[in-house]
Amino acid sequence: MDILALKYLAMSSGSDSILILDPYGDFAQLKGLASELRIKILELVHAGPRNVNDISRTLNLPQSTIATNIMILEKAGLIRTETSKGRKGTQKMCFPVFREIVIRFQDGRQVDADDSIQVEMPVGLYTQFHVSAPCGLCTKESIIGYLDVPDSFLDPARMKAGLIWFEKGYLEYKFPNNSLYKDKPLKGIEISAELSSEVPGTNKEWLSDITLWVNQVEVGTWTSPGDYGDRRGKYTPEWWKLEGSQYGLLKHWRITPAGTYVDGVRISEVTIDDIDISSHRSITIGMGIKDSADHVGGINIFGRGFGNYDQDIILRLTF
Repeated sequence: MDILALKYLAMSSGSDSILILDPYGDFAQLKGLASELRIKILELVHAGPRNVNDISRTLNLPQSTIATNIMILEKAGLIRTETSKGRKGTQKMCFPVFREIVIRFQDGRQVDADDSIQVEMPVGLYTQFHVSAPCGLCTKESIIGYLDVPDSFLDPARMKAGLIWFEKGYLEYKFPNNSLYKDKPLKGIEISAELSSEVPGTNKEWLSDITLWVNQVEVGTWTSPGDYGDRRGKYTPEWWKLEGSQYGLLKHWRITPAGTYVDGVRISEVTIDDIDISSHRSITIGMGIKDSADHVGGINIFGRGFGNYDQDIILRLTF
């Protein structure tokens, strides 16, 4: 993961972003965390911006020691600093970059063949979000946090989510860029997910323009025809009321050298070259509803344990 990119991400979105670390690749960030003192500094900064003197007094340690460890944290992209006027000259203020830091180990759902690599990402394992109510998320057993409260999307239980919904905004996921480790040219990228519109209750004729971004490039929009609740989804648990969204449509987005397709229908001219896969350590997938969409009809994202397809979000690279 590019450290400069992490800094830009946090500065543009505030401290509600979430960092997911690859234990086999993100060594700079892991080194930054490999110190009890630096963890304490992160904890203090997370509670509110602090300057070096404040941190030194709170931890009862020399300023030089604090400054050295802050430098390590800043280099790792885990905090950011700003110089501002203080009572006596200038002071360096420290700010958190990430609200949460997660170390993710592979869970056995990665498929590697000669001509393709497939990774399945749990729908709750997003790294960034910006959503508006009505919104919510739930596991196979219960609601997570509170309905229609966007801050509930920060709840650690989101990692077990099987259904996520919101009216406007987006979720962003980071996948490993496994194409960097293949000696064959990349031929296509496919993203598949079970999706529907979102309306209080259900309405099979409720249009919604669902947009997909890859590496911050808008690759195209698919219009969902409705929000389905005429029958229980094949995997939707019994506790979930029939008045709620039950299942979606399994959509396959494919980005090729000739353009972007949804279920074989060309929807945009964006190609693999446009998203510049080779210059990124990760592949960022964004999914959501733009404020400017013609049909702002919300989105349901179904994962394992909900809907008609027992899968999360799948990214497949073909060579």
